[in-house]
Amino acid sequence: MDAVDLVIRSKLQSEVPLVNQVGEYIISAGGKRIRPALAVLFANAHGYQGSAHHHLAAIIEFIHTATLLHDDVVDESSLRRGRKTANALFGNAASVLVGDFLYTRSFQMMVSLQSMRVMEILADATNVIAEGEVLQLLNMHDPDVTEERYLQVIRSKTAKLFEAATGLGALIAGADEAGIAAAEEYGRSLGTAFQLIDDVLDYSGNAGDIGKNVGDDLREGKTTLPLIYLMQHGTAEQRDLVRLCIENGDSSKFDQILSAITDSGALSYTREQAEQASERAIAAIAGLPESPFKQTLIQLAHFSVDRNH
Repeated sequence: MDAVDLVIRSKLQSEVPLVNQVGEYIISAGGKRIRPALAVLFANAHGYQGSAHHHLAAIIEFIHTATLLHDDVVDESSLRRGRKTANALFGNAASVLVGDFLYTRSFQMMVSLQSMRVMEILADATNVIAEGEVLQLLNMHDPDVTEERYLQVIRSKTAKLFEAATGLGALIAGADEAGIAAAEEYGRSLGTAFQLIDDVLDYSGNAGDIGKNVGDDLREGKTTLPLIYLMQHGTAEQRDLVRLCIENGDSSKFDQILSAITDSGALSYTREQAEQASERAIAAIAGLPESPFKQTLIQLAHFSVDRNH
């Protein structure tokens, strides 16, 4: 991962000072670096000996960072990873444009790898992520979003980049099609588990741990799985409260919503769905040879549901 960071910093350079400033700010904010780590882990788990996986991992991180820059503008977020968002500090225009720079730089890096399959996977993933963002926008302030519609957003917006990272790690190491498919299934399932636990933490975490404001989803009018479950299983009074808050992006009644979500079992249900996704991820790599990398992937699947940040 130190080698990946070196690639990230070398490719982040631009002749435009503001690009360097905003890019450095968001990259240095840290984060879990889960997606690039997955590319490296799968390449190593398949016995890869080269260094191209470092570039792949950096590409994945650039794409992810670009989506964060754009997301925070769309969501009007002010806090991420415990710090001010780039849009809060530099403004919306700078955040959007530097996000564009990171997207286009990632495509320059893809071309340098000279693999049509790599470009195909990453181009498809980036397009699906964009579709997921638009789909989420359509679902905003809509209290009638179904579980299936919401899971479609997760698969597109979050799980797809996990899937690309894991599949590419296996691909670059020379894995066969079955090995690549297994890696992609692990990534899809892990990404789903991560997002579902994020949904739980938005109602049960604290800002210091999760690095953003608790209740942001409600304020933004996002109908996530805990709210969908409450709409299906809560009382008529609770459903009316959820509908009102989602339609108006009203987080002033957050404590009431949280109490209803907790009493209804919505958080437990969402956590159970995350645990099932984590188990699917572990099952997908059962055929990988035993190695420290495989064990780390298994631990990562457990971490995805056990974490508090």
